[in-house]
Amino acid sequence: MKLFAYSVREFDEQYFLEKNCKELGIEYDFVHEYPNADNLERMRGYEAVSIITSLTDADMLRKMSEMGVKYLSTRSIGVDHIDLEAAQKYGIQVSNVSYPPSGVANYAIMLMLMCCRNIKYILDKNIVQDYSLDGKMGKELSNCTVGVIGTGRIGRTLIQHLSGFGCRILAYDPYESEEVKEYASYADLATIYRESDIITLHIPSLKENFHMINTQTLAGMKDGVILINTARGDLIDTQAMIAALESGKIGAAGLDVIENEEGLYYVNLAGKAMDKRELSILKAFPNVIITPHTAFYTGEAVEHMVANSIKGCLYHAQNKDNPFHVI
Repeated sequence: MKLFAYSVREFDEQYFLEKNCKELGIEYDFVHEYPNADNLERMRGYEAVSIITSLTDADMLRKMSEMGVKYLSTRSIGVDHIDLEAAQKYGIQVSNVSYPPSGVANYAIMLMLMCCRNIKYILDKNIVQDYSLDGKMGKELSNCTVGVIGTGRIGRTLIQHLSGFGCRILAYDPYESEEVKEYASYADLATIYRESDIITLHIPSLKENFHMINTQTLAGMKDGVILINTARGDLIDTQAMIAALESGKIGAAGLDVIENEEGLYYVNLAGKAMDKRELSILKAFPNVIITPHTAFYTGEAVEHMVANSIKGCLYHAQNKDNPFHVI
């Protein structure tokens, strides 16, 4: 099998070249850039293509098919950036990856702690040597009720690790887990919105989940609620969130993902004007922590992402059972 990879970052290269492609006898080439009009021709003659979270629409998939691509793997769990209907239409099999859930789970807990203790404000004040206590009083995570929406691998791991803090944990998922029930109580969304001091999202981006956090659902939450999102940006209506931050309905937010982040991560845009007005507004709040979609970013996760991306394409090509198969 021949595989071409886009958006290969420096830390990806050792895993592609040394630990996987060479060992599996796969012919391989790559570029550092996202797929674009200038480099699409590079994939011609390759059966398999590996990408990250770059927008892969119907037109791009048609061109992939014309160049002989049969297998497409995204080095991510989410596949919302790929037009799956178009992939089926053009006969391209799609796979995703899995990686250990502890990295994202622990990152979400870190954001909870930072929000509870007003860390962004404290650090900003440190820069100007304001060491007073004004506005810096926090609250203890151990005394909070935490609502966890989504109890898949990441949600379950977060609940297990969070249980060590002694906080009350509520959980929601259409498919309840007996493992979760050892540490948390399942509840409906209305109850979670009403009773939680902190709400953390761990669900995929689906049509039925689009803007699930909106003006109406925010109205049913506690005043001063803390929102944590390490899942997908479009789960939250950004305009509604901004309004709730301005009114004080939301006390703090820890966001590793935002709406319309395409083209933003993972490139150096220092000194450049950006058409990301909502991001600029969110960054201006002293109680909003924004990180650049890095909750996944550990050495363990990257190794699994690259290896499983290659295996997903290889299993498709060999007609083997493929645990990473999407369509």
